[in-house]
Amino acid sequence: MPSHISLDSLLSVPGLSSPIVSPDGEWVVWSFSRVGPATDVFVARTDGSVSPIRLTETPDDTYPVSWTPGGEALIVEEDDGGDERVRLFLVRLDAPGRMEPLTESNPEYFLRGGQLHPNGRWLVYGANYDFEAGEEIEAFRVIRHDLETGERKVLAKPERGNFRAPEMNAPGDLAIHHRSDLDPSGLQVWLVDIEGSFEREILNFGPKAKVRASWFPDGRRIVFVAEAVAETVGSHRRLGVWEDGEIKWLVADPGRNVEYAFVPPNGEPEGGPVVAVEVERARERAALLDPDSGEEAHPPEVEGGFTPLSRAGGGWLGLRYGSRNPSDIVFVSDDGRESSVTGLWEHTDLDPERLARAEDFVWNSDDGLEIQGWLYRAEESIGSIVLVHGGPTAHSEDRFVADAQYFVSRGFDVLRPNYRGSTGFGLEFQEKIKEDGWGGSEQTDIKSGVEAMIEAGIARPGKVGITGTSYGGYSAWHAITNYPTELFSASAPICGMTDLIADYETTRPDLRPYSEEMMGGTPETVPEKYRERSPIHFVENVRGRLLIIQGMRDPNVTPENVRLARERLDHFSVPYEILAFEGEGHGIVRPENQRTLYKRLADFFEGAFHAPHNARGTS
Repeated sequence: MPSHISLDSLLSVPGLSSPIVSPDGEWVVWSFSRVGPATDVFVARTDGSVSPIRLTETPDDTYPVSWTPGGEALIVEEDDGGDERVRLFLVRLDAPGRMEPLTESNPEYFLRGGQLHPNGRWLVYGANYDFEAGEEIEAFRVIRHDLETGERKVLAKPERGNFRAPEMNAPGDLAIHHRSDLDPSGLQVWLVDIEGSFEREILNFGPKAKVRASWFPDGRRIVFVAEAVAETVGSHRRLGVWEDGEIKWLVADPGRNVEYAFVPPNGEPEGGPVVAVEVERARERAALLDPDSGEEAHPPEVEGGFTPLSRAGGGWLGLRYGSRNPSDIVFVSDDGRESSVTGLWEHTDLDPERLARAEDFVWNSDDGLEIQGWLYRAEESIGSIVLVHGGPTAHSEDRFVADAQYFVSRGFDVLRPNYRGSTGFGLEFQEKIKEDGWGGSEQTDIKSGVEAMIEAGIARPGKVGITGTSYGGYSAWHAITNYPTELFSASAPICGMTDLIADYETTRPDLRPYSEEMMGGTPETVPEKYRERSPIHFVENVRGRLLIIQGMRDPNVTPENVRLARERLDHFSVPYEILAFEGEGHGIVRPENQRTLYKRLADFFEGAFHAPHNARGTS
């Protein structure tokens, strides 16, 4: 059982994200949060032979985007105060700390991606902006930006927005981009040349089927994962290779859930092998596939999860993680020796043996569908907290989660449910959320998880709280407005939607198709559905404690959601608390703010569980 761990100790563990291996396979870059006031970019040799080098140190969060073709520099993005309107910079390995601006500050649009052409002059990225008209639009156009003249040439004009960035190949003559023009649920792959003289669709498996693709290092082949729908075997995904209009399938087994794949650089023109990442019951495992023969191998086995990033120096570089293993980039030699490449453990005094393990917890929802979650147990429980992941197209894994570990150290059992709509359980499970849309059966999955905990003697009626960010925040709003205090006596939504119509109208334009996909239409075509699934219309039902948390620069779930909710709460004289962070966007990520937030959350739930079931009478 875990013992008490201080919040300072937990927040001394760097949060690792965005690892990218250089084209020659010699270097790996990543971002670390919690090693300073903001997130910064670091780089190290893939074999661990050189100590990590800090490449950025700014007041705002920076993340690596791509390597330059020669691997001597990086494109990084800087997020100004969480507003997601990033600016791109060039940072050279031989000049750490010096950021050369490539795009303008405070743009009126959002950027996706960013790659420097081999000629050193053109920058290719996606921007949801019509530069001729001077106005923001929904779809991301593929832009070739001449850094010398400032000219922006539009290479492609998708009609609808989606999450994917364009990707240029290594020679710099072609780029692929993804389109959702046929249906918000689908994703097709298009090919365009760098001069913008031709554009054609190359991968389309139906208007509602998603295809996700990326280049081989050779710049001629494309690896992709495509959704397939077949009545006899059910929905699943297949892994293939595209070359000159021909497709070769590497994995077409409906029983295998390949969620994504890529071809790592290894210093050779062809790169490889293909890394196919399968996820089964929220546990990742990787297969290494020869793209020519289809022969399959597996990366080295290490304790916890391991996702290989690249073959390097007589071993494998990979991302290692687990509930008691904070995410780290490690080098594993062929003879099994393992070492950290990032120097993560030099930043923290945390003893991982004191951390709580994530246990499998399984229950059946009201309709009989099996649901899985991760349960973290306290030594002496004073109550339970349901920590709901965002997305909803994502999943909770067996990983180190600082707030969950802190809650456990404060005496709370923590459940992280993977409700229907989550990834990690196959395409059919993921698509089930669309059967009745947001605020439907997936919320019943969460509710039934609490009932299962109570039945198992883990949770107690009146001593269960719920929190989460983004869609997790929406779920927290749903729980406190729809279920009695015996199930949820306290709720702390973080950046969660309250009014789905207002959220649709005020969110980033490129995110609106996602709402349409999940809800089955726009607020104009299915207005009643948007209304009946909006917690704002049911705040008069709130009987438990409510703490509203919001990043005031959030462009995704904007503060308008909070303003409207407060008006309704005040109208019905419903008490609530509010915690706003001026310098945060979609999620609370700054370490000083996380310190404030996590302590406030634990104090809030502890106070709620030791008070009468509610301050407004029984529900």
